[in-house]
Amino acid sequence: MAMRAITTKRILRALCARADRSTLPGLTVLALLVIGLVLVAYAADMPKPLQIYFVDVEGGQSTLFVTPQGQSLLIDAGWPDNNNRDADRIAAAAKSAGVSKLDFVLLTHYHADHSGGIPQLAAKIPIGAFIDHGPNREDSAGTKQIFDAYQNTLSSKNIKRIIAKPGDVLPITGFTATVVSADGVVLDKPLPGAGASNSACSIVEQLPDDPSENQRSLGTLIVYEKLRILDLGDLTWNHEKELMCPANKLGNVDIFVVSHHGSSTSDSTALVNGISARVAIMDNGGTKGNNPATWLRVRNAPGLEDLWQLHTSEPPKSLGARMHMFIFGQDAFVRNVPDPNIANLPGTDAGNYLKVVAWNDGNFDVYNSRTNATKHYPAR
Repeated sequence: MAMRAITTKRILRALCARADRSTLPGLTVLALLVIGLVLVAYAADMPKPLQIYFVDVEGGQSTLFVTPQGQSLLIDAGWPDNNNRDADRIAAAAKSAGVSKLDFVLLTHYHADHSGGIPQLAAKIPIGAFIDHGPNREDSAGTKQIFDAYQNTLSSKNIKRIIAKPGDVLPITGFTATVVSADGVVLDKPLPGAGASNSACSIVEQLPDDPSENQRSLGTLIVYEKLRILDLGDLTWNHEKELMCPANKLGNVDIFVVSHHGSSTSDSTALVNGISARVAIMDNGGTKGNNPATWLRVRNAPGLEDLWQLHTSEPPKSLGARMHMFIFGQDAFVRNVPDPNIANLPGTDAGNYLKVVAWNDGNFDVYNSRTNATKHYPAR
């Protein structure tokens, strides 16, 4: 930065000396050149933003973070098969972000909509290291198959593996990513600055335990300077309560990746009220996720300014569902934000994405690739 400033000063002095020997029109031209050089120097000194791509993997999850230093973290890789659809979309997002290698790929858990795309992704783009919660502990044949395919990718590609535990800080340059849940265990004490009592705990009941991989989701709180982003994968209701009750171990966040695509077994009142997010982004599909009651909890959470969806949720098409909608109204089955806040509308498979661009002072933008529009959120 110092060398750039010295060089700019020398250029300015030379231009001024030349301006002394010029006519008035020449002075005008030189003045514009000087202004241009100052603006270029100023722009060069400005820090680069954090980029976050919410890739459309049709109701699964795949979120790409690229730090100002150029390091990349992909959280989940979408579905298997589909003619490389999800791997192609992730690779396109990486290219748009200016990265040719995924430094880290974090798998929240081993369900097909989160980890199924790993073999195809590893064949498409180099991967530096995987991060996961440890062994698969679900007995279903489908999940075992996904985990085995992941293990084969690790060995065949000779890729480094990191097994993360609550409290670990991931080795990524450009932001601080703290593991808050993994393998069915959550943080045992509040993070710095957190720990306040959570009034919503008194109204949140305990649900039956979920024996699936969902409850073992590897959740992270990412802090970029003044910006805080929470992604808990598909973490379930009871583990959310452990994180948030009686004391909120996470504190407030700016951006919340809605858990479990907005399904009914996640996004409890204790969580969404406790974190007081400004913006929530939901990785739902047209017919997957976005339970109406969950949508209401998230949308009505204190402090929320906007909810964004990757897809418009479509009503069920069965005759029984249509009759129920006729009696109780469509809101009993489906709720959606206004179209400008949705990346993909019904009837298309365009793969539109949402993108967050965030600066170190806490300002951030949300860009919708379908509408080509951006909404700005000033730092709070």
